[in-house]
Amino acid sequence: MNIHEYQAKELLRQYGVAVLGGKVASSPAEAETAARELGGEICVVKAQIHAGGRGAGHFADDPQGKGGVRLARSPEAARAAAEAMLGHVLVTKQTGAAGRVVRRVYVEAGCDIARELYLSLLIDRASARITIVASTEGGMEIEQVAAKTPAKILRAAIDPASGLSGFHARKLAFGLGLTGKQVGAFTKFVSGMYKAFTALDASIVEINPLVVTKAGEVVALDAKMGFDDSALFRHPEVEALRDPAEQDPKELEAAKYELNYIALDGSIGCMVNGAGLAMATMDIIKLYGGSPANFLDVGGGATTERVTAAFKIILSDPHVKGILVNIFGGIMRCDVIAEGVVTAAREVKLKVPLVVRLEGTNVEKGKEIMATSGLPIISADNLADAAEKVVTAVKEAA
Repeated sequence: MNIHEYQAKELLRQYGVAVLGGKVASSPAEAETAARELGGEICVVKAQIHAGGRGAGHFADDPQGKGGVRLARSPEAARAAAEAMLGHVLVTKQTGAAGRVVRRVYVEAGCDIARELYLSLLIDRASARITIVASTEGGMEIEQVAAKTPAKILRAAIDPASGLSGFHARKLAFGLGLTGKQVGAFTKFVSGMYKAFTALDASIVEINPLVVTKAGEVVALDAKMGFDDSALFRHPEVEALRDPAEQDPKELEAAKYELNYIALDGSIGCMVNGAGLAMATMDIIKLYGGSPANFLDVGGGATTERVTAAFKIILSDPHVKGILVNIFGGIMRCDVIAEGVVTAAREVKLKVPLVVRLEGTNVEKGKEIMATSGLPIISADNLADAAEKVVTAVKEAA
């Protein structure tokens, strides 16, 4: 689960991480009031969406205009900036061409920036440890820095038995060229980040840029936080920060039925039991010239209700031109899948090709349910046969 910048900064503030003063606003008037209350000669108005690259992005109705991060030298300018963002679609590299509607802005106090750095905490799967990643190239996309100048990426893996120590932060600070009191400020900053990361079961905390001010302070100019969905039951205060408007409605509906669903940009909907089999199904669809429209794992103990819901979610995607159901029944019974597919197909008045491959527990009963349903269901003998049939059917129906 991801949260907005203003929410991330408030959480980090509670753990001693240095952030600038700021206020969230959902109207131009609130933005103007926020700027007045913050005081100072300058403030920054930032569009709040779950995507990076806001400053370099553009608004759909003004492609040549300014992006989603704007300086304001007066409360009136802050109001104008908010008015230009709120209710408008911001397009960035991470949103794709569809963009995201800006529903709130964050008005933040300005600061005197001397340097911009990069800092993040994440789970390194290779070492299975929380790892600090830092770079002198703040404000840049870290993937590009890693590809073009890998020597500028500094890392420190934290042993879970001993946890974060002061030397981890100091070593990184020296590697970043920090001196004097900047080293102590950086060490305190990293310590707060680590506490927040572990206490809240975060999956990533990214500060880009991390700025060193002319006064030698180390402050988060931006903040991104993501959380382990499986641990949210321990953190109702984090769960309460979820913004449904920033999530795909299909994914929200899937969560209600404990379905693992991720929307993709293809035309062939997939319903599979088991994450590994789902990945293999998507791969073989690509192999035969098609493109998957989603990842959907119904799990090992799905009911007819859940299967019906899964089928409806797939068909709610207007880009879906065909569906492949691939079930290997172990704990999951094939007759339950068949009943769910038939029920859903009737309710939604199926109009796209449907290919079903069933194997395992109660497979014959499942095939009988589909064969006697009166629906134009295409049966497949194996995974390759299923992929070839659904790709062909979609092309013929086009």
